[in-house]
Amino acid sequence: MELRKNCKYALVVPTSMGVRITPLNGQPVHSSELFKMQATSAETNVASVSSYLGLPVKVLTTFVKGSPVALFIKANLRARNMEYEGPEVPQGNPWGYRHQFNIADSGFGTRGPRVQNDRAGEVGRTLNVKDFDLERIFGIEGVQIMHLSGLIAALSEDTSKFCLELARAAKKHGTRISFDLNYRATFWKNREKELREIFAEIASVSDILIGNEEDYQLCLGIEGPEAGGKDIEAEIEGFKAMIGRVKESFPNASVFATTLREVVSVNEHLWGAIMLAGNQWEVIKPRTIRVLDRIGGGDGFVGGLLYAILKDWPVEKWPQFGWASGAIATTFETDYGQPADEDMIWSIWEGNARVRR
Repeated sequence: MELRKNCKYALVVPTSMGVRITPLNGQPVHSSELFKMQATSAETNVASVSSYLGLPVKVLTTFVKGSPVALFIKANLRARNMEYEGPEVPQGNPWGYRHQFNIADSGFGTRGPRVQNDRAGEVGRTLNVKDFDLERIFGIEGVQIMHLSGLIAALSEDTSKFCLELARAAKKHGTRISFDLNYRATFWKNREKELREIFAEIASVSDILIGNEEDYQLCLGIEGPEAGGKDIEAEIEGFKAMIGRVKESFPNASVFATTLREVVSVNEHLWGAIMLAGNQWEVIKPRTIRVLDRIGGGDGFVGGLLYAILKDWPVEKWPQFGWASGAIATTFETDYGQPADEDMIWSIWEGNARVRR
């Protein structure tokens, strides 16, 4: 994939930042008194692979003016080597705007994780194209890849228009567009027709499309694979057929990807991936990984895939680095991996867990 040259940013992500509070030691929320708080969003989870490995990343978001949580988030983004840009929105009153809360435990063994999203008054719902100079960002500064998520595209009417205008501006200036469909039923309720049209337009100008069978069916109306049961070969062939149908409907895209996951227990998963780049299939059959916290694994895969594309590596290395970036994310307490260098990720792909001195 040929990328635009001489850009200030390798990767730009629009997002709604929030915080996640997690009980210590894998305990459930209802029985815990001590919690760890972290800044989080799916889109910055993706961008963290590139930012930790030294590529210039920018976050487009919005903040609550004067909020200590906003200060906490800004400090975290700076620590992750990410630039950020966005308006400061007044809280209004105690019932006004705030940053979303994600209340989630990690689960343990046979007890699965439980997640509750508290998005009332979410300031990210106000993301609006009028607050950003798209001509400067994409035309003057330049961006190689912009990564969009269906979570933001469906968050509100404003954010839907925001993502659509971002896609149009990126396309105009030769920025490659990555689109992770990320279907959420609660976001789509009573907006199905409107969002189907918006998602279809974004997908039509995207270069990289990512999603599972539910995403492609419910966001784009593409027939999904037949149930493969526990026959992994049948499941893989079903995904391949679905991706073929997506490619026919959205021929502008040249890369299509999805992950494969089977949960053995909270702390042991079978992890795989499928990618089509041009006419080249790359299949990673599920391998066992050990999991500390599963949240962010899929985002890590996307982040590793995009990093490999940005580095202009051979095509077969794209899903390999993505697979390992997703696997490393599940070994951190944060929702994102924090690789020290590329070797740390490649060692996971190679199955080398030996001590490094």
